Amino acid sequence: MGDDPYALRPDCTDSAPPRFRIKAGKTLSPRAWYAAFNDQGQLKLDRVLKRIRRGGVDPSIRAEVWEFLLGCFVPSSTAQERDAIRASRREQYAKLKSECRGMDDLIGSGQIATAPRVNEDGSPVEEYHGGEISGADDIRQHQNGYTNGVHPVTSKPPFIKQDEKAIQWRLNLHQIGLDVVRTDRMLQFYASQQHMSKLWDILAVYCWLDPAIGYCQGMSDFCSPLALMFSDEADAFWCFERIMSRVRDNFSCTDKEVGVQKQLGVLATLLKVLDPKLHQHIDSIGGGNYIFAFRMIMVLFRREFSFVDTLYLWEMMWSLEYAPQSIQEVSATRSWSLRRKYKGRGKYEAQNEKYGASRIPCGNAPLSLFCAVAIFEMQRSRLLKETQGLDEVLKLLNDITGKVDPKQACKAALKLHSKYLRRVRRATR
Repeated sequence: MGDDPYALRPDCTDSAPPRFRIKAGKTLSPRAWYAAFNDQGQLKLDRVLKRIRRGGVDPSIRAEVWEFLLGCFVPSSTAQERDAIRASRREQYAKLKSECRGMDDLIGSGQIATAPRVNEDGSPVEEYHGGEISGADDIRQHQNGYTNGVHPVTSKPPFIKQDEKAIQWRLNLHQIGLDVVRTDRMLQFYASQQHMSKLWDILAVYCWLDPAIGYCQGMSDFCSPLALMFSDEADAFWCFERIMSRVRDNFSCTDKEVGVQKQLGVLATLLKVLDPKLHQHIDSIGGGNYIFAFRMIMVLFRREFSFVDTLYLWEMMWSLEYAPQSIQEVSATRSWSLRRKYKGRGKYEAQNEKYGASRIPCGNAPLSLFCAVAIFEMQRSRLLKETQGLDEVLKLLNDITGKVDPKQACKAALKLHSKYLRRVRRATR
């Protein structure tokens, strides 16, 4: 892969170039990051949140920083405590993976299932046409959307009737594989079968850990950057689990709706307050349910920004949304003056508390929804003048990939959040 962890495959020439650049004094550098720890290894997080918001994180320390932003570790933990937590989590992941391997020996084998493993009753499928990927040529074929012939099959244990949970889990394995071979296929990192199988294993184990959600398309988009950033598979898994705790409801499905539709309803409310004219136009052309923003919200702008810029956007949003987790950290902030009161919190969270967002309808909406509104506002003129139907809205949004600055989108989202809280608070008095 060379020195660039995000290097593209030589044959990928149509990917949008990233706007993210390391900027001295703005991007969180390794030097500034390590200087923010005291002698016990406790992190003075307020010293780095602003830096992340201003210029993102240097890729060389991104994995370490994300563990704090996502809540894998609290800033008050010592280095010794984090070592113990990490060791415990790695052991727990090893046990989970061992359970999965006991149900299907493809787990941890370095191969990937892209064809059904079992029938609905749990009995093994006899033949695996295009099923397991065993070499670089096969990977390239799947990444390009086709297979050629029958791939070798791993040895299958004698059929033993499994319970419903195990059967459902095994039924999901091939869908995970189909998504994995198409996820971020432009990256040189995923030209390696080892790296692809790492991503497949993480998603398969999570599917077993959280059977209520199982696996849904889009989850691989969140997991892929972590498989790339973390050398240890277990560390990537637990970071992915933290991301899923934030977006999990988007993937919940009932007979009536997919979870993300609730978010789209909130998005409609936000735009109706912030830009009634644009909302009215979208509603008049049949877009009042905002289904055209489904993908945008479901995978947090993975298609609207380049791979690198999406990571940049995520870490900026997470730094803005950061809130202390432990009671000690929260209580420590409440005895200060108004300015000091929000120390250790992201600016978005500070605004939520300042304006009493919990008492305002949709006030606690995630920053990502305000980021979506910001993107609509950036395209406002075109949306009003050039769209007469949903197909045109979708085409316009598909055309913005690589054309929107993630930092500007994040800054605009923060302003829109403040504007929304102030406007609704005045209206409800």
